[in-house]
Amino acid sequence: MKIRRDAVPQSGSSPAYDVVLIGGGIMSATLGTMLKELEPDWSIALYENLHQAGQESSDPWNNAGTGHAALCELNYSPAGADGSVDITKAVNINEQFHVSLQYWSHLVNNGTLKNPEQFINALPHMSFVWGDDHATYLRNRFEAMSANPLFADMEHTEDHDEISKWAPLLVDGRNQGERVAASRVKAGTDVDFGALSRQLISKMANDGVEVNYGHKVSRLSRDTDGRWSVDVKDRIGGEKFTAKARFVFIGAGGGALDLLQSSGIPEAKGFGGFPISGEFLRSTDQEVIDQHHAKVYGLAAVGAPPMSVPHLDTRFVDGRRSLMFGPFAGFSTNFLKSSSFLDLPKSIRPHNLWPMLNVAKDNFDLVGYLVSEVTKSHGKKVDTLRNFFPEATDGAWELITAGQRVQVMKKDKQKGGVLQFGTELVSGAEGSIAALLGASPGASTAAPIMVELLRRSFPTRFTNWESKLTEMIPSLGQRLNENPELLAEVTKETTSTLKLG
Repeated sequence: MKIRRDAVPQSGSSPAYDVVLIGGGIMSATLGTMLKELEPDWSIALYENLHQAGQESSDPWNNAGTGHAALCELNYSPAGADGSVDITKAVNINEQFHVSLQYWSHLVNNGTLKNPEQFINALPHMSFVWGDDHATYLRNRFEAMSANPLFADMEHTEDHDEISKWAPLLVDGRNQGERVAASRVKAGTDVDFGALSRQLISKMANDGVEVNYGHKVSRLSRDTDGRWSVDVKDRIGGEKFTAKARFVFIGAGGGALDLLQSSGIPEAKGFGGFPISGEFLRSTDQEVIDQHHAKVYGLAAVGAPPMSVPHLDTRFVDGRRSLMFGPFAGFSTNFLKSSSFLDLPKSIRPHNLWPMLNVAKDNFDLVGYLVSEVTKSHGKKVDTLRNFFPEATDGAWELITAGQRVQVMKKDKQKGGVLQFGTELVSGAEGSIAALLGASPGASTAAPIMVELLRRSFPTRFTNWESKLTEMIPSLGQRLNENPELLAEVTKETTSTLKLG
C-alpha cells in the first residue's frame, strides 16, 4: 500500500502534481476518489496534518454521524408566522443525501468500499417535542413533509404508548398528561465518516495517490505560470519543502480559512470564521444503551445555533453500539481540536473585519447562549438530557469533547455581515483552487458538493465527465421528488447495496 508518511523530496526539488488535496477528511477523500476514477492518469498528492485520516471533523465522536437527510432535523423545516412549515431546505438536503447514498453504493459495487456496515447502518430517525405549541408545529411539519414523495414513509403520533414502542426511553417516567409528539422515518442511517474516509483514502493510496500523513500545509501562493506552490512541513522529521500543483483543494475543515486567505484569491475576501466547540454525554450503562435504537432530534433552545439542536443518538463505532446526547455548545478560539487558540485572532483581516463586527453586533444572544453552556455543570447537562430521557441518572453518563465547528461569517450588502450555518464552497474564478468552509450538513452531502466543485473548477472537462458521473450517481441532474419512479429505483438499489434493508 503506497501510504507515505515521510514523503520528503530531495533537497532543492519541488514535487509536481496535477492535484493537491489538503486534509484527510471526508471531503478530500470524496474528491480524490472521484478524480481518480474520472482521470486515472492524473498525479494526485494528499497532505494531512495528523497521523491518520478522518480524525478531526470526520471522526465519529467529533460529529453527530446522523447522515443528515432532513428526516428528523427540525431546523431544516422552519415554521412561518402563520404556522405553515417551509420544507424547501429539507427537500434540498434530502435530495443531496440521496446523491451521497448513490455514490457510496457505486463505490461498493466497484470494490472501492468493502463491508458497508463498517461505515453505515440503518437506524430510524425521529423528531420528538413536548408542549402544545411544539406538538402543533410537529403535526404541521408531518402533514407538509409526508405529502412529498421523499418523505412519504414518515409516521406521526402523539400517543405515549406508540412513542414507547419506537423509543421507550423518551416516555418512561414521563407525566402521562404531558402533550408530546413524535415523527419517525424508519429508513434513516448512522454514518461513521471517519471509517468511510479511511477506507476511501486507503484505496486512493493503492491506486497511486501519494498520501502523506504528519505533513502540515502552511501556505499557498500562485506562481507566474499559473501553478500553485504549496508549502509543506514534515512534522516528524522537521523538513520543509514546496509542492507544485495545477489544482488545489483545501478540505482542511476548520484549517481551511487560513489557507484560503493565504492564497490571495479575490473570492476569499470578506470571509471569516466563528468557532463553536461542543461536548456530548455518552452513556456508560449498557442496559440503557440496549433500550434505544434511533436518532431522536428535538428543537433548539432560544438563541442556540442550529448545530446545537439536542439529540439522543444511537451510534455504531468500531462495531460497537453506543448512546450519546448533546451537543452542549461552548466557545474556543481554536479552529480545530488539534490547533491553536490563536486561530481566531490570526484570521482577522482588513477585508473581513467589518463583516465580523456586524456579526458580533447582531448575535449577542448567541454569545450569551454560549456563555451559559460553558458554565453548565455535569448535573445541569444531565438535567437537559432528562427532557428526552426522564429517568436518566447522573452517574451513568460521561462527558466527551466533540469537534470544533467553524461557522462561516461573510459579507452581506444589507447587514454588512452575516453568520451562516451551513457549508460554503469557495472557488477561484480561474478554476485552479477551491475550498470548503462551514459545517452541517457538511459530510452527509460530500458527494453532491464535490460534483458541484468539479462543475465549477473544470467546466471544459465536466461535459466529458457527465456520462461517467451518471454511472456513479444515476439521479445526477434530476430531482427525485419530481420523479417518484426514479426515487423508488435508486432507493431500492442503495438499500440493497449498502445493506440498509
